[in-house]
Amino acid sequence: MNSHPFAQMFALGEKNDAYAQYFTGQSYLANLADGDAPAHNVTFEPGCRNHWHIHHGQRQLLICTAGRGWYQEAGKPAQAMVPGVVIDIPADVKHWHGAAKDSWFSHIAIMVPQAGAHTEWCAAVTEEEYAAVEHA
Repeated sequence: MNSHPFAQMFALGEKNDAYAQYFTGQSYLANLADGDAPAHNVTFEPGCRNHWHIHHGQRQLLICTAGRGWYQEAGKPAQAMVPGVVIDIPADVKHWHGAAKDSWFSHIAIMVPQAGAHTEWCAAVTEEEYAAVEHA
């Protein structure tokens, strides 16, 4: 357990400074497992979200463990994420995920490394795009 006021089952981790340029707001990262199936607990402060991005040649699995958040694929309606929701993102799908404006949010992110796979970071989710999700 962690001593942070946001109650979750995994460690909050450190400020996600290495990827801060790809987030709007503050996120935190805790490494849970290395090796063939690395897993990370990613925690988002209220309103924090990552930029649109694409995992080329690699699937991503998100497992919501605490709080409330959003997942959205380009051209599709956003999906609410609450504890227990699992999102299986196929390779090469443009998407973003992050916290609801009034809630902390945490998910485990798992990606099995693949030769030649890489992440393409795109534009930030605009305030208008985010507000549309929050008011849908």
